Amino acid sequence: MEKVIRDDIRNVAIIAHVDHGKTTLVDGMLKQSGIFRNNEKVEERVMDSNDLERERGITILSKNTAVVYNGIKINIVDTPGHADFGGEVERVLKMVDGVVLLVDAFEGPMPQTRFVLRKALELKLKPIVVINKIDRTDARPEEVIDMVLELFIELGADDDQIEFPVVYCSAKEGFAKLSLSDSSDNLKPLFETIINNIPAPAGYLDEPLQMLVTTIDSNDYVGRIAIGKIERGKIRKNQQVAVCGTDGTIRNGKIVTLYSFSGLKKEEVEEASLGDIVAVAGISNISIGETIADIQNPEALPFVKIDEPTISMTFSVNDSPFAGREGDYVTSRHLRDRLFKELETNVSLRVKETDSTDAFEVSGRGELHLSILIETMRREGYEFQVSKPKVILKEIENNIYEPIEYLTIDVPEDYMGVVMEKLGIRRAEMVNMTSAINGYVRLEFKIPARGLIGYRNEFMTDTKGNGIMNHVFYGYEPYKGDVPERSRGALVAFETGEAVTYGLYNAQERGTLFIAPGTPVYQGMIVGVCSRAEDIDVNVCKKKHVSNMRAAGSDEALRLTPPIEMSLEQCLEFITSDELVEVTPKSIRMRKRILDTNLRKKEVSRSKSI
Repeated sequence: MEKVIRDDIRNVAIIAHVDHGKTTLVDGMLKQSGIFRNNEKVEERVMDSNDLERERGITILSKNTAVVYNGIKINIVDTPGHADFGGEVERVLKMVDGVVLLVDAFEGPMPQTRFVLRKALELKLKPIVVINKIDRTDARPEEVIDMVLELFIELGADDDQIEFPVVYCSAKEGFAKLSLSDSSDNLKPLFETIINNIPAPAGYLDEPLQMLVTTIDSNDYVGRIAIGKIERGKIRKNQQVAVCGTDGTIRNGKIVTLYSFSGLKKEEVEEASLGDIVAVAGISNISIGETIADIQNPEALPFVKIDEPTISMTFSVNDSPFAGREGDYVTSRHLRDRLFKELETNVSLRVKETDSTDAFEVSGRGELHLSILIETMRREGYEFQVSKPKVILKEIENNIYEPIEYLTIDVPEDYMGVVMEKLGIRRAEMVNMTSAINGYVRLEFKIPARGLIGYRNEFMTDTKGNGIMNHVFYGYEPYKGDVPERSRGALVAFETGEAVTYGLYNAQERGTLFIAPGTPVYQGMIVGVCSRAEDIDVNVCKKKHVSNMRAAGSDEALRLTPPIEMSLEQCLEFITSDELVEVTPKSIRMRKRILDTNLRKKEVSRSKSI
C-alpha cells in the first residue's frame, strides 16, 4: 500500500513557559490569518477561555484551533506551560508532527519549557524556536539562542533537531522576522517557517481507520466529544466504528456528528481523513487513550504513558459548625460524583475511596494541579474540606524513594544568602549557579517535593517580593530525611461567635491576624499565625467590659493592623498535618482537625507520650 503525504495540512503544538506570550501569539496568528471578520470584536488572549486561566494568566487545558495560510490548514494545539498540567501536555503531543518553542527574549528557557521540550524531543518531533518579546528594552536574543542550544544538547536532541530554524517576533505587536536586521509588520515569516519546516502528515489513506482519542470535551446537547488525530484511513458521519479500550476490550459505536476545527469554532463536516484533527460526538462512554478503529479491523494504537501523580490530599465532607450555609452541593454523594466525573477528562488525576464514606484520597501532579481542581469545584457550588498536601513515596528494592523537583530561582544578589540557608534546611542540593544579570543571580537546585510545600510564602517574604521561583518534576530519588513543618504556631478561636475589634486588638499582640471585625468564627477555627512556635487559643469575640467608670483615653479608637488575606494556595501551604482547609463558594477558612480545645490538648499529650 502506498504512503500518502497530506501537503495541505500542518499539525503543530506551541510550547512555552508561563507568561512568555504563547496565548498572545496564537491571538495574532488567528487575527492575521483572516479567521475573524473585520468588524468582529475579539477578546485579548482569546484561547484562555476558562475564567481561572484569564485570572491567573496561565493555560491549564490544552486547546485546539486552526488557521488557513495560502491554502494550507495549520492545526495549532495550545499546551499548558506549567508542569503540574503535564498530563495534558504528553497527550496532545501525540497529535502533532512538530512544535514551536516560544522563549522570552530576556528570561531565556525556563524549567517548565524544559519539561515539555524533553517530551517533544523524545517523540522525535521537529522543533522551531521563536524568540518572543524582542521589543523589550532588556531583550538579549543572541544570548537566549545560545541558552536554547545548550538546553537542546542537554536534553539529548539529535542532529536534525539541533539544526532548528529561529524566528524573532513580538506577539504583542504582531510581527515576526527571520533576522534581527529585517523589517516586518506581520507574522508572515512565522507562517512560512511552519509550513516549510514542520513535516506534513504522512500515512496510509486506503487502509482501515485508526484515530487515537487524546482529549475529551463535553457538551450538554451532544454529550461526550472525543478529539484526536486520524492516524490512518478516513472517518465519516454516521459510520459504525469499533472502540478499542485501553484494557484490550473492543466495543461498537457510531459517529453521530463529525467536527473539524476552524479558528476557535468547531464546524460540522461529512468526512475527514489521514492527518486531520477532528472531534467526534455520539460515543457515550469513550475515554482518553482509546482508539476509534474500523469495525472490520479493530487495531488499537499505543498510548503515551502519563507520568504518575506526586502529591495527594484528602477531600472530605465539610463537618464544621458552619457546614451547609454557603454551598449548593454538600453531601458525600455530591463530592464523590464530582471527583469521579473529573477523572474522565483529567488524566493525571487519581481518586481513591477511603475507609470513611465521607472522605476521598485525591492525587495529582502538584499543588497547583490540585488547587485548580479545588477552586473550580468551589465556583461550581461545592462545599468540602481538604487536608495538607503530602507527597507520594515509592518503595523500590526495599528502599523508600520520594519525588524530587528541579527548582530554578532568580533572585537579587542581596537575598541570595537567606534563600540558600532556608533551602538547605529543606534538604535542597544546589546544582548550578549563574552570574548576575541586571543584579539577579540564577540558582538551580534539586529539592524534595516535600521541601517546597509551604516554601513559596516564606520565599516571597525573604526576598521582599523580588524573587522568581519555578520548579518542575525531576524524578524519584532515595528519601532525603525529615523536612521541618511550619515554624510558627496558629492563633485558634476559643469560642463561636462574631469577631469584634476589642477581641482582635488583644489577639493581635500574640501574632498576625487573618480576619477582620465582623467575621463569623467558630471554636477551633484558625484566625491568625502566632509569633511563637506553639498554638495559642484567643478569644476574638470578647467584648469590652462596660462600666460607668471612664478612665481618660479609654474611648480612644483601638487600632488594628490590617489582616493578611490568604489565598487558597497560601492556605494549603500554611496548614500542618493536624489542620484542614474548609472550602465553600464564598469562603476559605482554616481550622483544626479537632475543634474542641480540651480534646485537642489531650490528643497532643497522647501523641507525645507514644
